[in-house]
Amino acid sequence: MSYSCFSKAPFTAKLGLVVIIGVFCTALFAPLIAPYGQAEVVGDEFMPWSASNILGTDSIGRDILSRLIFGARNSVGMAVITTILAFIIGSVLGIFAAVLRPFYDQLISRVVEVFMAIPSLIFQLLLLAAFGVSFLNIVLIIAFVDSTRVFRLVRAVSIDIVQLDFIEAARLRGEGLFYLVFKEVLPNAAGPMIVEFGVRFCYVFLSIAALSFLGVGIQPPYADWGSMVRENAALIGYGDITPLIPAGAIALLTVAVNFVVDWRLRIMSAARD
Repeated sequence: MSYSCFSKAPFTAKLGLVVIIGVFCTALFAPLIAPYGQAEVVGDEFMPWSASNILGTDSIGRDILSRLIFGARNSVGMAVITTILAFIIGSVLGIFAAVLRPFYDQLISRVVEVFMAIPSLIFQLLLLAAFGVSFLNIVLIIAFVDSTRVFRLVRAVSIDIVQLDFIEAARLRGEGLFYLVFKEVLPNAAGPMIVEFGVRFCYVFLSIAALSFLGVGIQPPYADWGSMVRENAALIGYGDITPLIPAGAIALLTVAVNFVVDWRLRIMSAARD
């Protein structure tokens, strides 16, 4: 992305990029930024905001600001890894289904539709109950469930591409399957896939936060924005806005990513016109 392209971007896109860069820098340098460790007990429970504890302490005396900073690393880091894995699974299946039509396309599509018929959150809770709660299981289960959505979009885009003349010309030249997939279809499907990656990241990020809020996501002592809302929810009854801060961080990052995705969609629409 060139500087001239960024300078012409709407204010919402610029704001979104600033928020995204800020969150990712916070996640990357969390140990250097946070005043305390994410599991370190620094005082009594639910201490008010002060100079030593800017956002107070939680239910067992841990510094909320430090946990908020480490929560960016844990929540965003897991969401990025999960989204990448979901995209690898869904994109590979989607492109190969489009290229290998019709038998493999119908077979994979029918299996995917069965999994998509189950509500995502219920399906994730069911699989976590069956396989247990761990970092690896959370990543694999959410990636598996979300890859079905990636498959549908990539398949639809790829089907339109494989019907074009240059694909038929490549087939007539005797090009193999992997050439068609990686040299012809994938480069032409990259634009919509980049946009979908941002959308999928938001869904994965919110899924991780929801699971943590329910107590089956990232487990203590690791900090997570979703679990921080649940752990400090009792403060709302006393007029303390502290539980709203991690909730606001979740909303802010989600909106920021959507701002950038919307800008990317406008660029793609202008290019087609």
